Amino acid sequence: MEENSEIGSKRKKLGFWKWAIASVVFRLILSYFSKNLNLSSRPEVSTPLTSLRRLAEAYWLKQLSMSPYSGSMYHGSPLLLSILGPLTVKKIEGQPSHLLCSLLSVVADFVSAILIRATGCSLVTAHGHNLKSLGLDKLFKDTEILPSGDIAALVYLWNPFTIISCIGFNTSPIENLFVVLSLYGASAGQIPLASFGWVVASHLSLYPLVLVIPVIFLLGYGLDAPPRKLFFQSNLRDGEGRSADSVDLKSLPNKSIKTTFFSWRRVIFFFLWSSIWISYLLILCAISMKEHGGLGEMFKRTYGFILTVKDLSPNIGVLWYFFAEVFDFFRKFFLIVFHVNILFMILPLAIRLNHRPCFLVFVYLAISSMLKSYPSVGDSALYLSLLVLFVNELAEMQFSFFLFCGYVGVSLLSPVMHNLWIWRGTGNANFYFATAMAYACFQIILVVESVSAMLNYDRKIRKICNSAKV
Repeated sequence: MEENSEIGSKRKKLGFWKWAIASVVFRLILSYFSKNLNLSSRPEVSTPLTSLRRLAEAYWLKQLSMSPYSGSMYHGSPLLLSILGPLTVKKIEGQPSHLLCSLLSVVADFVSAILIRATGCSLVTAHGHNLKSLGLDKLFKDTEILPSGDIAALVYLWNPFTIISCIGFNTSPIENLFVVLSLYGASAGQIPLASFGWVVASHLSLYPLVLVIPVIFLLGYGLDAPPRKLFFQSNLRDGEGRSADSVDLKSLPNKSIKTTFFSWRRVIFFFLWSSIWISYLLILCAISMKEHGGLGEMFKRTYGFILTVKDLSPNIGVLWYFFAEVFDFFRKFFLIVFHVNILFMILPLAIRLNHRPCFLVFVYLAISSMLKSYPSVGDSALYLSLLVLFVNELAEMQFSFFLFCGYVGVSLLSPVMHNLWIWRGTGNANFYFATAMAYACFQIILVVESVSAMLNYDRKIRKICNSAKV
């Protein structure tokens, strides 16, 4: 039996690597024809913050000793400009080529998938250990625990959103890589790596700042588990039924007791490392912007641009249409409302899902994707893959098929409505905005249903534990 299980695991591993390599080859083939596909001009793929065309224009301005933020073309990091700028002017056989940038995106996607897979393997291992600690492993022995890490990694590699972002000549794969790097570092307990990924991801797109809360929970409490109250009760039972005041919790034999205590030491180290990385990044940015206005100009043209929503070109979000219609007198008020709306959701979700930090990362990313100033399909590609990490816990999630059809329908209708509006002139902005509204609604339903399914799973575990105690 053991030999058969080993053979089965080896086949699964070989199957994963075959599909992973096939996805890389598929990307390389599409990258060769990327000019004909012309995805870099699609508003669903490239945004004012992620477009490499704008980055190439800014690099050309910098080569002419002008500020890369001149005009209203570039609004990204000056460090990203220094790294990717030379790649946008490389020539192959006398023709400008995007192959090097596409190759970098392919590598970023592949590394992200490997890190997602490693995080998923840790979650599956922790899931089995938690059930065993609660004495529920025998009750769930007939339930097959799916390799969520492999599934999530393959979903990320073969998701059409990810593939389009990869060959769409934008920086979304690089931003996603640093978000996943932070998640992997926190779940693996590698504090310098977690802080580095979080700092760089926040520097590139600002919105990953909210991920500091689930990262702190990951470092303080550990990986996702059922509510800690169940472990506390289980440890008390192992302590021969004594009261909580008379039990030395640290002396109890059950290893799951570590989930009931918060490790402030690791969190303090995380903030120390984050301060080091932030200082280092700011110094490099100050050197890069020394002759072009300094850090003040960078903050104004990057984070200020994100928060003020100055570019109202169409995208798959909802802010561009709203601020195109709202009176200027109310503009600042609604800017505050939209941005603070994200912050209002952080604390309640953190209180309710503090025992599920990895799942909390998915929730925060999905909410940010809905309400951010300039969203793209690359944002959806990331949070959909992280959702699959919890395929075992969300097995009873409702409206899955409805949501799948909704995402597919919006993906097909969005370019059609954009074409009717911009090129054929037989439609108007309402056509395209309707697909953006539908897309936002599907994302809301996805977040609500996934959170409900996770809470129902925790309630199921709690009921089984209480019935076993009786």
